[in-house]
Amino acid sequence: MTNELIAITVLWGFIFIYAVMATMDFGAGFWSMVYMNREKTKATNIANRYLSPTWEVTNVFIVAIVVALFSFFPGATFLLGTVLLIPGSIILLLLAIRSAFLVFAHIAKEYKKALTYISGISGLIIPALLISVLPITHGGFIETVDGVARLRMDKLFTSPHEYAFIGFAISSTLFLSSLLLADYSNVANELEAYQIYRRDALVLGPISLLMALFIMLTMQNEATWLYEQMMNYLPWIIGSIAMFFVAGIALFLPSAKQTTVKGRPRLAVVAIVVQYFLASYAYGKAHLPYMIYPDVTIQSGFTHPNTFRALFTSYIVGFVILFPGFVYFWRLFMKDKRYLQQNDPS
Repeated sequence: MTNELIAITVLWGFIFIYAVMATMDFGAGFWSMVYMNREKTKATNIANRYLSPTWEVTNVFIVAIVVALFSFFPGATFLLGTVLLIPGSIILLLLAIRSAFLVFAHIAKEYKKALTYISGISGLIIPALLISVLPITHGGFIETVDGVARLRMDKLFTSPHEYAFIGFAISSTLFLSSLLLADYSNVANELEAYQIYRRDALVLGPISLLMALFIMLTMQNEATWLYEQMMNYLPWIIGSIAMFFVAGIALFLPSAKQTTVKGRPRLAVVAIVVQYFLASYAYGKAHLPYMIYPDVTIQSGFTHPNTFRALFTSYIVGFVILFPGFVYFWRLFMKDKRYLQQNDPS
């Protein structure tokens, strides 16, 4: 494996982890807003309980993505930074506002409703803006005038391909978060909240699958080169769809804990994560060697080999240090009965 492939694999790994964790995080804020006035179900309490400790861990990976992109592929970073100045600034502003409310809400209780609305609204806007980077890299939206690259915003926001990605981002955010919150409710023995989130997952799952198919249809017309490449990885795509149905079946299996409810949400969560892994692998491999079609490849945008080796070593050391901490945090978060079954004030 070449240095370029190792670097892009590290970057892809960070993006995949952040995509899964962030969609669950953003979606939890949305569900907290939706069920804010339905206190008896405790659905909002479950969402807030999940949201409180995880948003800090999630933000670690967006920093890792930016640092890895800038360090490994400065050529691609320069072009993306130029054309994404306005949408990137909006994303950073929304993330900063959301983070500020999450921090101060624990101190100033009078901001609790503001936190709920900010988290809910930004939970849909931020992933929609973040995923807009992908169709931009497919080509056709960047033009160079007098040596300066600029993003054709008019062309981007009249593209069905762009809206297919936005629809997929929103539906996936709500689907993944509802599925994880169903699992979290089940572990916490909040059966009413579990039934609500299980129902939401059953509704939003097929919508997410339809949006993924819509992406493929629009890709066939607007990014033919990528569509043809993805057809070379059709077994991975078929495997991804199969895992989606495994997750759906898991939500109808007899519960291992309760005889009065259906579903094994933990199995469904694992199956969906595998599904997204298979689909993102097919997409990522098909996208190579281009980072931004047709201007930047992983070879042309790559850093100096000596710089790469030093950076890669530091990433390995950092990962060895941080990974056990993340695992320990997750085990405490999902298994500590004092936290799972706490009584939230209404």
